[in-house]
Amino acid sequence: MEEAVRSCREELLTAQPGGGRSENVLAEALDRDLALLARGVRQRTLYQHTARSHGPTLTYIEHVSTSGAEVRTLDELFERLIICDRTVAFIPNAQQERRQSALMIEHPGVVAYLVGVFEHAWERADPIPVAQPCQRPPLLTDQTRQAILRLMVDGHTDASIASRLGMSSRTVAAHIKKAAEALGSRSRAQLAYLVAQSRVLDPPAEQQAS
Repeated sequence: MEEAVRSCREELLTAQPGGGRSENVLAEALDRDLALLARGVRQRTLYQHTARSHGPTLTYIEHVSTSGAEVRTLDELFERLIICDRTVAFIPNAQQERRQSALMIEHPGVVAYLVGVFEHAWERADPIPVAQPCQRPPLLTDQTRQAILRLMVDGHTDASIASRLGMSSRTVAAHIKKAAEALGSRSRAQLAYLVAQSRVLDPPAEQQAS
């Protein structure tokens, strides 16, 4: 996989779920990705919203964005995905440790399908502004909290929500607590009811109009 990524000639698409990445991984990725960008390889990367509050990841994003890479985030993101030049893709190997191995896919039809999945997520994702990279944007207190509440209303536990959104259970609980205080709820069931009744999860009026 590393060899395929370093050999990219035109485009590298990457989905990195789970929030921020370790400093060691980011340090290795930075040199490689800057070299690719210098060769004119277009790079687009998807993270989850929680990466916006992770300092080392933000520093990495600032460096690669300044060199021409594009980075966006979503509340929920599919499994890790790497696509090189739209000819070969890598996905987690379910039979082995995910961080140690990957499945290489070269079938044109399957690779095209995975590109489509990435592009659909990319269209829904939010760009990360390079300016003021160390500030936590409102997105983490607005869209992320909405995503948490939506999953809570659907019956997910804190642990399940945390896994899906790439954050800790403690962070999920903190968001739910703040929502409960704002709506005057005394129980999780009551909060779910109040959230549904308050319509706070409805899309903004301009989105409804479009």
